[in-house]
Amino acid sequence: MGGRYCCWCAVLLGWLLLVAPANGIGANWGTQTSHPLSPSVVVQMLRDNGIQKVKLFDAEDATLSALRKTRIQVMVGIPNELLASLASSMKAAESWVSKNVSGYVSDGVDIRYVAVGNEPFLKTYNGSFLQTTFPALQNIQSALIKAGLGNQVKVTCPLNADVYQSPSGKPSDGDFRTDIRDLMLAIVKFLNDNASPFTVNIYPFISLYTDASFPVDYAFFDGTTTPVLDGSTTYNNMFDANHDTLLWALKKNGFGNLPIIIGEIGWPTDGDMNANIQYAQKFNQGLLTHISTGQGTPMRPGPIDVYMFSLIDEDEKSIQPGNFERHWGIFYFDGVPKYHLGASSSGLVRAKGVQYLEKKWCVFKPSANVEDSKVADSVSYACANADCTSLGYKTSCGDLDAMGNVSYAFNNYYQKNDQDDRACDFNNLATITNKNPSDTVCRFQIMILTESGGANLRGLVALYIIVPFYLLTLL
Repeated sequence: MGGRYCCWCAVLLGWLLLVAPANGIGANWGTQTSHPLSPSVVVQMLRDNGIQKVKLFDAEDATLSALRKTRIQVMVGIPNELLASLASSMKAAESWVSKNVSGYVSDGVDIRYVAVGNEPFLKTYNGSFLQTTFPALQNIQSALIKAGLGNQVKVTCPLNADVYQSPSGKPSDGDFRTDIRDLMLAIVKFLNDNASPFTVNIYPFISLYTDASFPVDYAFFDGTTTPVLDGSTTYNNMFDANHDTLLWALKKNGFGNLPIIIGEIGWPTDGDMNANIQYAQKFNQGLLTHISTGQGTPMRPGPIDVYMFSLIDEDEKSIQPGNFERHWGIFYFDGVPKYHLGASSSGLVRAKGVQYLEKKWCVFKPSANVEDSKVADSVSYACANADCTSLGYKTSCGDLDAMGNVSYAFNNYYQKNDQDDRACDFNNLATITNKNPSDTVCRFQIMILTESGGANLRGLVALYIIVPFYLLTLL
């Protein structure tokens, strides 16, 4: 970690059987879900699958407490909305470190990094965090030093790969984005001076999603018909090229030896025509194979420090970037593996001790008329307060007929509200059934029992929820 990697050591369990360096592969553990698995269940799932590092997006007590004395290495996160207060007040930074790092470290949580912000320089933020990220980074570093943790816990700032660019597409032409170049160089120098790593999130899927002309095979790891030629170097996959574009940007500015962590990389399984089980399995298995060789990239041979994105699906994430945002997990929300991953025949190990609600579903009433004027409003309400991102063109439930679309929306709302009978009415258009409406591809889920329960009938107003247009046109 941070430039210090373990030797090739004992083979790990489960899907990490493919990856020899124990520090090589970690997972992002997000918690934006209506029915979260118990942190203790997730920690056991991590251990069962040999995952020895996790990256968190917050400092939730239940999550960190469950990681005590597990020897799982932790990167704890600071949300962007806290950057302003931490940037303006050293006292606030010291308080944050005391509450969210020092106490847990003394209790046996193996915190290695503090991630200050999360992709704060995305262009979609319109510069909201340009003035606060670096000062917050500096203040958290000072607070760690004051707490006696400066050598044990390192600061970093997970950045999207759009902070650097190459006008020609060749890695050797890489440099930091012109509008933030001075700020990036100040941050890079600071990281270098404090023996901290540069953390970057790389997403070949997003390139494919945003660019219709992007060559599909270039996103994966098994060769391409359109390699990038950069002098005497041939790049056959986007990951290596993107990683080395960053390395060239660092090298050109005098920081060619700065450690790099891949903070997020993965492939979603639903919500878009290219987000599916087959592509996700192909990408993630290819990534694991690529990492397991230890060959690194053309510009930096050797082990690569990676946190896969992500561990578990999150049904309350914003879908402003796209409907796929809720489907990045290698596990479904209930800890069930989505596909085989790893070298062992058994693959991933599912979560243990998960309890489900009753085997019943809310569906469109057979006697109701799909052309009823109340149907569209009912579906719109259900989708606005639950999750309809599996409905759409070439998604997992994209082949349902109009009645199936309505049933899926109704059931998702019903399950999110813990199967409350009042959540399966919809102007008398719905009914409860014991017959599972799922098919081999489309999963009508049953929610899990949680300590806090799920959403309630107040109707959660979710940001950026958009009812699939094609779904309403079928009604």
